[in-house]
Amino acid sequence: MSIRQRHIAQLYLHGSLNEEQYGHVIELVSGVTPHVREMPPDAVQLDLTSALRYFGLSPYDVVQMTMMRLKALYGIDSSAGLAGNRMLAAMAAEVSAPGETTWVPAERAAAWLRPRPVTALPGIGRGTAATLGRYGLHHIGQLADLSPATLQRLLGAGTARLLAERARGHDPRPVLPREAADRLTADLVLDRDCLDPAERHRSVLGLADRIGQLLRAERRVAGRVTLTVRYADRSSSTRARTLSEATDHSPALAAAALGLLSALGLQRARVRAFTLRADRLRPAADAFHQLSLDPADTRARAAEAAADRARRRFGPDAVRPAATAHSGRNSRGGRVSWPMAG
Repeated sequence: MSIRQRHIAQLYLHGSLNEEQYGHVIELVSGVTPHVREMPPDAVQLDLTSALRYFGLSPYDVVQMTMMRLKALYGIDSSAGLAGNRMLAAMAAEVSAPGETTWVPAERAAAWLRPRPVTALPGIGRGTAATLGRYGLHHIGQLADLSPATLQRLLGAGTARLLAERARGHDPRPVLPREAADRLTADLVLDRDCLDPAERHRSVLGLADRIGQLLRAERRVAGRVTLTVRYADRSSSTRARTLSEATDHSPALAAAALGLLSALGLQRARVRAFTLRADRLRPAADAFHQLSLDPADTRARAAEAAADRARRRFGPDAVRPAATAHSGRNSRGGRVSWPMAG
């Protein structure tokens, strides 16, 4: 089975951005892909691999589209690096002038790295560079050509192993949020355009239920939910709502998410994907819950706890909301991804 080629982009944001402006950037790029790593105050990394199918564009064109949106909507200039892993994307971004994108395709990565100074590799500081320089090792290609045993004698086993991998352009690290506690995201990509309001309702309900499961598994509550809807013409709409009280209760999350869906007034819009994000997370033990005299609320939470126990024992699909059950996990043949905490 072939391994799917990854496409990672790193964007540098030019100018002095405040916290609110950086937040706008994260909001925008999260509409391109849910797999975003924040690097405040002036950078962000994106895993575009799963977004290419939706946009129907090359990795380079998706990056250009994102940079143009940043400029058009917020007046933010940027430069970018694009490659098959995080390290190469960051190195490519370093050499990109404002407004430019340096693309390092996987088949040209080794040749691109060879003439560059060893100090361009992450993890090589002045001391390591001085040690390598005493032995005439000034370029990355020279490191890549050294035998592992020779490099270990110069730098020690651990450092040598890491730098040998980097000199050959290897970096398996995934693009994950800087802090897992910052947000939880669930997204659904459909195989064909969705015009049915009932199907949209089921899709968002399913995402809200999954976000609730993840929150309860981590013993956290969310203070805000954000819904992004992407359309067949590759445009998108985003709405956010601050909750009256932080919660991990799926019905409360679903009510907020469905309210956002209704507020968009989609009507005959041709929808291709949904992304639901929960943020402003905090430990459930630190949250308060308004007591209710309605016995239905107590029963709902008890049923939710029982469903969570069943999922832990029999798998995540053992119990689902009745409104989503008949449409299947992937809703009209779509794809659901749940980014893991890490």
